[in-house]
Amino acid sequence: TGVLVRPGLDVASSEFWVEDEACYVYEREGVKRSTGEQVDYMAELIDTYKFFYVEDPLQENDFEAFAELTAKSGRDCLVCGDDLFVTNAEILAKGIEAGAGNSLIIKPNQIGTLTDTYNTIQLAQANGYVPVVSHRSGETTDETIAHLAVAFQAPVIKTGAAGGERIAKLNELVRIEEELSNPRMAEL
Repeated sequence: TGVLVRPGLDVASSEFWVEDEACYVYEREGVKRSTGEQVDYMAELIDTYKFFYVEDPLQENDFEAFAELTAKSGRDCLVCGDDLFVTNAEILAKGIEAGAGNSLIIKPNQIGTLTDTYNTIQLAQANGYVPVVSHRSGETTDETIAHLAVAFQAPVIKTGAAGGERIAKLNELVRIEEELSNPRMAEL
């Protein structure tokens, strides 16, 4: 049928990072991982489960570890920074220079203006990074991000688990598609 489905994961690794111990603490499993071990663990998960996408697989200030994981797994998986880049072109430029990630979350209300959002997306796309237009937690039924994803030609939109406020965005994508003549998805 031509449809390929692969899993993705929002790891939120900054939640596991314990600065005083300089390691990732998985309390439930009773496991502590150094940065290198976390990189290897994420690479193993990506390979084993054929993840298409991992978001925030490492703590939010570690450009070097993001670069290491991207070098290991970035050909097969979007290594996405949310907390790493915070929709900020200046921070993204630093990440591009370091080779950290190959994708970033775009949250317009995180950076503050549509102009700043647009500039961040332009920088990302010019450097081969995939923009993922995303909802925010505590989201409403406002479907603006569907329009932004189409306008910015973002190949990925993150709307979250199925629920009324999330389905509104997907329904809006359907409405947009019905109104456009000859619509096409952005290339990945």
